[in-house]
Amino acid sequence: MTRAPSRGDTPDRRGDWVSVRRDADTGIESIRAHFKGHAYDPHDHDDVLVGVTEQGVQEFRCRRRVNTSTPGRAILIEPGEVHDGHSPRDDGFTYTMLYLPVPLLAARLDGLREAGGAATVPGFRTTLCDDAGLAGTIRTAFLAIHGGEGRLARDLHLDRLLLRLSGHAVAASERRGGVPAPAVARARDALHARMAEDVGLDALAAVAGTDRFRLNRLFRETYGQSPHAYLVRLRLKAARRLLAAGETPAAVAAEVGFADQSHLGRWFRRAYGLTPAAYRRICTNVPD
Repeated sequence: MTRAPSRGDTPDRRGDWVSVRRDADTGIESIRAHFKGHAYDPHDHDDVLVGVTEQGVQEFRCRRRVNTSTPGRAILIEPGEVHDGHSPRDDGFTYTMLYLPVPLLAARLDGLREAGGAATVPGFRTTLCDDAGLAGTIRTAFLAIHGGEGRLARDLHLDRLLLRLSGHAVAASERRGGVPAPAVARARDALHARMAEDVGLDALAAVAGTDRFRLNRLFRETYGQSPHAYLVRLRLKAARRLLAAGETPAAVAAEVGFADQSHLGRWFRRAYGLTPAAYRRICTNVPD
């Protein structure tokens, strides 16, 4: 078996639960979860996300619109796409999702290209689609990976999934937005370069070459959120990578710029539905 055991948090008082596993060979993460009311704060991932709503009504903002997913609908989210999640109904929602690392997909798609299949890591025309064949393929791949059925089953179902996804893919030129304004690009680059620093808005505006009010407005228009929210997203993704590599929550908090371990824990749970320590255990099977 190549997967780590499920180590998701225990159900809370609302009855929410999360089951997460990580395939040690491929880095694919599989998640099955149930939430009532609020599920996740806005966040994004480095991976391609493909999933299916199993039960209930799942609402989330993505691509600057509210998406409503019901049982059987496939969910397709590109790397870097900000999304959140909640249920508008009392019975909540249940869903399954695969987090597919981009380097893995690129390598697999090279092989499929040689066999006459898809040629690039997919971007998607739509966030939701009513394709029963795709939804079924996602479910089958999820069961093989989450259930630890072994490498052959995992590889077979992953290749079938990629072939199905090619029917919903678009070229990069069709899905990317325009080039950000120079001031916004400078501010964005500064946030990436100084992620762990306590950068103020005035200092960021000085780097961008504009005033703080104009920068805040332009940044929101370009990325749909404030520079602070963008910085939190950067830190969370970096924290996720470091925790998966086995670093302790306390060390990770200091490395990526959170005030302390508790500060990291609050943001991490709001974005991903589990604690940093639980995520580290899932990825490494190392106890706290």
